[in-house]
Amino acid sequence: MDRRRFIGTVASGLLAAPLAAEAQQAAKVPRIGYLSINLTGGPHMTEGFRQGLHDLGYVEGRNVVIEFRDAEGKFERLPALAAELVVLKVDVIVVGGTVAALAAKRATRTLPIVFVSAVDPVTDGLVASLARPGGNVTGLATLAPELVGKRLEQLKQVVPGVSQVAVLWQPGALGERTEKDLREEAENAARALGVRLQFVEAQGPDDFDRAFSDMTRARAGALTVLGSSMLINERRRLVNLAAKNRLPAVYGLREYVDAGGLMSYGPNNVDLLRRAATYVDKILKGAKPGDLSVEQPTKFELVINLKTAKALGLTIPQSVLARANEVIQ
Repeated sequence: MDRRRFIGTVASGLLAAPLAAEAQQAAKVPRIGYLSINLTGGPHMTEGFRQGLHDLGYVEGRNVVIEFRDAEGKFERLPALAAELVVLKVDVIVVGGTVAALAAKRATRTLPIVFVSAVDPVTDGLVASLARPGGNVTGLATLAPELVGKRLEQLKQVVPGVSQVAVLWQPGALGERTEKDLREEAENAARALGVRLQFVEAQGPDDFDRAFSDMTRARAGALTVLGSSMLINERRRLVNLAAKNRLPAVYGLREYVDAGGLMSYGPNNVDLLRRAATYVDKILKGAKPGDLSVEQPTKFELVINLKTAKALGLTIPQSVLARANEVIQ
């Protein structure tokens, strides 16, 4: 090979190498695993996450891929679905609540996990602390135990004569220690307000009729509903049963009020999912989950449905209406 051809070949190789590396790098599209207890119950939730990603410059199918896995309301399916995402070697796993987060954490100690609306991640062993999570897990906490008492207080203000409140809950929907804390917080608040609590279990929708019959027999005068993906997915039926049994009810999410429930107080889940996208962005850019502090809700919204109040024969005090973030006429 003559000198000129040799130099040309070497030069071509030098030029081709960075171009090939660049093409290979451009071809690597990050993949996000999204593990949900039930996707069909809240499609607007996933849209909130997608919008959060879009605001940060991610376009699904172009520069990011989302692998959805849906347990369809069956908790026992979560471990296998989490394992699927681990086998796929996604870059980060996003999970909804505490139970899904625990399933993901058991499936991997290395892949980053971002939880959304975990009730109390420290108590349930997801993170070492809110400020320094450590390990491969971080996200957003709702700290719901403190909110249960606040909801009971608001319910008492709207129905001042109530003496017994039913508490509908799904055993196993949250971490065991968190469920214990929720019950204790509710009982402490009830004693301070001078009301009795009736805890009513519902493992699934087939238990609803029996649950409301139990409330009626015990002469419950109002209702509050604890957090559960199954319960939020069945919100329309729950709201209708509360109306049928003439039970003023307070919920933790505004989705119940949008479906016709009386009132809700708590963080906005769609907003939490938008914020979860910022964690994903930081992790994809090299941040370690253990170094990203767990965020707590910065704002809570009180939503009241005046149409439902009228149907129940209730007059919402002006002091409560003045605090409401939104009033549905």
